[in-house]
Amino acid sequence: MKYYRIMIKTITEAEDILTAELYDHGFEGALIEDHVPLTPLEKEKMFVDIPPETGEDDGVAYASFFLEENDGSEIGNVGLSDAQDNSYALVSNGETRTIDEAVAEVKGVLEEISSYCDIGEGEITVSETEDKDWLNNWKSFFKQFVVEDILILPSWEEPKEEYKDKKILRIDPGTAFGTGMHETTQLCIKALKPYINKDTRFLDIGTGSGILAIAAFFYGLEKGAGTDLDINAVPAVSDNLRNNGIDESRFDLHIGNIITDKQLQDLFKKQSLNLITANIIAEVLVPLIPVAYDLLEKGGILILSGILNEKVTMITDAAKAAGFTVKEVASKNEWSCVILSK
Repeated sequence: MKYYRIMIKTITEAEDILTAELYDHGFEGALIEDHVPLTPLEKEKMFVDIPPETGEDDGVAYASFFLEENDGSEIGNVGLSDAQDNSYALVSNGETRTIDEAVAEVKGVLEEISSYCDIGEGEITVSETEDKDWLNNWKSFFKQFVVEDILILPSWEEPKEEYKDKKILRIDPGTAFGTGMHETTQLCIKALKPYINKDTRFLDIGTGSGILAIAAFFYGLEKGAGTDLDINAVPAVSDNLRNNGIDESRFDLHIGNIITDKQLQDLFKKQSLNLITANIIAEVLVPLIPVAYDLLEKGGILILSGILNEKVTMITDAAKAAGFTVKEVASKNEWSCVILSK
């Protein structure tokens, strides 16, 4: 499927009014690109493993709208004016139009808005793209990197010469899960290493791509388990285990919310767990803490990450209230990892 991207150069102050007006004309699903810094709360809610680099805010914004190819149409003239009968037929909001008609309509809306609002340059750029661009472009941002003695390597890359002495963890998160590049994941990997041996009974809550479990296997874990809310974790974990030469029978993945699912809780209570990891936002960790306390044997370790520095006290207070002892708090940039002992 091919698409046309109509991109408008504007200013951040005009983003909302511009996208709202164009929405009313059938241009839906705007992509906004600007350099407005993200607040800590916004970063926490996004919780991606590749934090966006916004750069310095220059007040410039780009609003893009995508129109898809109409089945059965032919590619013809795609200029910005003089629409012809053989122009590329496009669909936006269920309406078929040529690219020239779409651009003309956008120009008209911009002229109307500029009569009462500063929209900046209002320059329009048209480009053509395909689905595969959106499915694979994220790969260009995921590069190999080292955490402790592990090289985390995209499945489509080969290790650099200087990294060939490292343990190689191949990860392919696809489009659903993280890569390990986020500080929170790196803090978790460093934190769990001292607690892994052949007798470790391990549970990773919110396992996602399975990266923490795979790191644990690299450090000597014999068998482990994980939970996740997303059914997409099943193929992601399966693929990543195989890519790292780990038999899938060594890792039991369960789909469900362990905070509220009594069956899951009862299942893991029987296993005398001595190590649990959870790399999730602080607001989810707080209700998880007393559940994890009940699942761990005496002396067991709970490693929590995904915590903004300013929310560490929220976590440590909840941990103490549940009966945990705080062993360590490690930080990297604006994120923290809390290690607790039962």
